[in-house]
Amino acid sequence: MKKFARSKKLGFIAGPLFCVILLLFRGSFFNTEIDTVIAIASWMIIWWITEAVSISVTALIPLALFPLVGIGSIRDVASNYANPIVYLFFGGFVIALALEKVQLHKRIALSILKITGTKANGIVLGFMIATALMSMWISNTASTVVMLPIAVSVINLLIDDADGFTKNDQNFALSIMLGIAFSANIGGMSTLIGTPPNSVMLAFLNESYNIDIGFFQWMQMGVPFAIIMLAITYFAITRLFFPNGLGNIGSSGAIIQQELDKLGKMSKGEKTVLVIFILTAIAWILRSYLNALLPNISLTDTTIAVIAALLMFIVPLDFKNGSFPLDWKDTSRLPWGILILFGGGLALASGLKDAGFIRMIGDYISNQESWSMWLVTAILIFLMLFMTELMSNVALVTILVPLVVGIAMGMDVPILQMVIPVTLASSCAFMLPMATPPNAIVFASGHVRVDQMARIGIVLNFISVGLLFVIAYYIVPLLF
Repeated sequence: MKKFARSKKLGFIAGPLFCVILLLFRGSFFNTEIDTVIAIASWMIIWWITEAVSISVTALIPLALFPLVGIGSIRDVASNYANPIVYLFFGGFVIALALEKVQLHKRIALSILKITGTKANGIVLGFMIATALMSMWISNTASTVVMLPIAVSVINLLIDDADGFTKNDQNFALSIMLGIAFSANIGGMSTLIGTPPNSVMLAFLNESYNIDIGFFQWMQMGVPFAIIMLAITYFAITRLFFPNGLGNIGSSGAIIQQELDKLGKMSKGEKTVLVIFILTAIAWILRSYLNALLPNISLTDTTIAVIAALLMFIVPLDFKNGSFPLDWKDTSRLPWGILILFGGGLALASGLKDAGFIRMIGDYISNQESWSMWLVTAILIFLMLFMTELMSNVALVTILVPLVVGIAMGMDVPILQMVIPVTLASSCAFMLPMATPPNAIVFASGHVRVDQMARIGIVLNFISVGLLFVIAYYIVPLLF
């Protein structure tokens, strides 16, 4: 049985206790409504930080408590859990399930590794590119899990060779493992469905301020950022921190080919899923053109995602035997908790907005005439990036994005100019194993020590702050 850590026990008690204490004194701080929402928010924040219970369970608190204390009706609160952005991510999850079920993601990854060759640094680059590309469309956890056993097989070649596991061999193993973890985090930032924080931000902006960001519009910023960050990370790993000095690793090509041979020829299921996936990506990219071409229909990214998800269940592979790419039982592996988390975050954000808390923050900031927009933006990016090393980035975005919006409004700055770089910062966690699932997975391989990850991670964190500041200053005003 898993031990209930002391920090979780303390958090479990402190959350509701702090909430009750604040409720007893509501009206003493701001006003009754704001104090009530802050009391419930404090409970949620404490449980999210300590993970006393699942963060998805915590996300149900607004649905249970807001109607009881007069913060919206049950209908109003529940509508947050059925926001269109929730279904955008649902569609993305279903597409990812189909890619995984037919092992198309593995075939794509192995094909990339085959192209990048058998030189040590080329192999590292191949693992990084393959992982990042997969992480654009499926979860960064799944991307890492797919790549890890292939990486271990390549590393074992060096462990078993004539000269044993030398220092250069260890650096090569370390480079592959860190490359996989960091690429999984980086790749997810390049699309709206690649990582949950992106969707949490979009859902809040869409619901509260009617701000919409197109899938391709985001990719115009996200993909170049990911490529630059990936290149910097590759250079830092292989040249600065852990150079391996190895040349050709001949047998690695045989291992990759062996894994491809295991997959055999592309099955009908793979081909079908690939066609649906490509058509979905094209529809997301060309959505605005399709709407202009067909004015009688109104395509949204969510509509496209749901249609794609539906096709995965209804396009027959074998009509006679009733075979389809996905069956409903496959959705048992779908992370429903993340969808609930979106809803809970939206409900909390809506409560803070409707109670006047965000407006109050904006009014306070607007009176601070000496504050520089760029200094505040840099501080927020820095705060988000280093806090996400210690707690869930989804929960953190849920908590901080409404406050960032209030600050932007108070400073009379375009909302997206602050919110987008701060949201992206939540995915730039490179220092600690507990920061993201990919970091934890490669740490568990035994080839990475905490001090090694932290040493390169803190450098990448600071580089990320600089790049995100550039995005805020130059890229966001240009694209959005």
